[in-house]
Amino acid sequence: MLYAIGGGWGDEQPGAGKVRVAVIRGTDIPKLRGGDHSSVPFRYESESKVRSRLLQVGDIVIEVSGGSAASKQHTGRALLVTAEILQSLGGEVIPASFCRLLRLDAQQVHPGFMVRQIDWFHQSGEIAEFENQSTGIANFQFNRFVEEVHPVIKELDAQAAIADYISSFDCLISLNRRINQTLEAMAQAIFKSWFVDFDPVKAKIAAIEQGEDPLRAAMRAISGKTDAELDQMPREHHNQLAATAALFPDAMEESELGEIPKGWTIKSVSDLTRFATGKIEVSSLTVDNYISTENMLEQRRGISRATSLPAVATVPTFNSGHVLISNIRPYFKKIWLARFDGGRSNDVLCFETKEKGCQEFLYNLLYQDDFFEFMMRTSKGAKMPRGDKDAIAGWKFPCASLELRHAFSEKVRTFYSFIENLNLESQQLSQLRDTLLPKLLSGELSVAASDAKSQA
Repeated sequence: MLYAIGGGWGDEQPGAGKVRVAVIRGTDIPKLRGGDHSSVPFRYESESKVRSRLLQVGDIVIEVSGGSAASKQHTGRALLVTAEILQSLGGEVIPASFCRLLRLDAQQVHPGFMVRQIDWFHQSGEIAEFENQSTGIANFQFNRFVEEVHPVIKELDAQAAIADYISSFDCLISLNRRINQTLEAMAQAIFKSWFVDFDPVKAKIAAIEQGEDPLRAAMRAISGKTDAELDQMPREHHNQLAATAALFPDAMEESELGEIPKGWTIKSVSDLTRFATGKIEVSSLTVDNYISTENMLEQRRGISRATSLPAVATVPTFNSGHVLISNIRPYFKKIWLARFDGGRSNDVLCFETKEKGCQEFLYNLLYQDDFFEFMMRTSKGAKMPRGDKDAIAGWKFPCASLELRHAFSEKVRTFYSFIENLNLESQQLSQLRDTLLPKLLSGELSVAASDAKSQA
């Protein structure tokens, strides 16, 4: 070990002698390891404290406090600091006060290998030997860990090969996550263009004013293609695009919500959906299909494995195609379009569409910032505010024809199918990685042999 030091936290607001830095907490470690850098907070810490704690490529951040027996989450989670992490967080990054910076001598120990060895301790439960419990919070015995733990494989080249090989799984998982984010953003951009900004309608209006073909203008607005590119489209795709463009009106009219496309109506959430009320036996569930606020990931990124099942006989149910939303403020923006059946906690609202084939439209409708801001504004309760179901059911929006809502859902459905396939692939990659890790660390398998096995 070359260097070790505790983290900092600083202040929320700038002050004299303070510098702005990103601060990695224990709760950020799983997300950062998956390539998600969005949750790391920025704080203002003293310049002297930052200088002694500034993270470098190859450093390890270890969580030293925060786990608990109740949550079955051990402390001691570790993160290898990479150039990508530092660059994405602005270069100035320190560990939080409940974490430690560990800097190893890279000529003797590969830091990536040591992180993988810590992962193995978590998988096997051995990490618990370095914990003690204090007032319900687990604390990691960092000094004892550093003194007693040594690399199980001594050869530096072998350490590097194993670390790089296991990291290749994480890189593929991270790539899948970024692709999924792009697909989600594309679907939301289409929804906003069609149903919020009314771009195809406005394109038709402008074309009429200029003496041009309004249908052609709407086709350009929907597809983003030029006239020349439209002419080069396969006839089947061209006709399908024209049919969608024809569903948009060519004028606007006044409504209680302001100007909306002519012929559209003002509807409420209750017109299109109902709250699901079914129940399911907890004994028929697993941690893989039980959904709570805690294992609903932020910003539509899907569902993680639950830590445990509730100690009750039955819980509310959900089905594939339902839209789930966290019902605890300020976590309303945790939202998921269910891809399987299961059970959920009472802190997760479940919306069931009344219209067959419009699940994707409903999902994107309820993801709008306006809707979440409305949930925040109308939530009730002092200690832990929750959404007001009556108010939510009455939230109003401009509603297009059923044909257009179907057309949108059909257009983006392939996005969500692909997202689900990539999620499944990432789950399989994660399972294979975790299966191979102890075999590689123990010497039972070599990197060459495991590489051949994973490709078979």
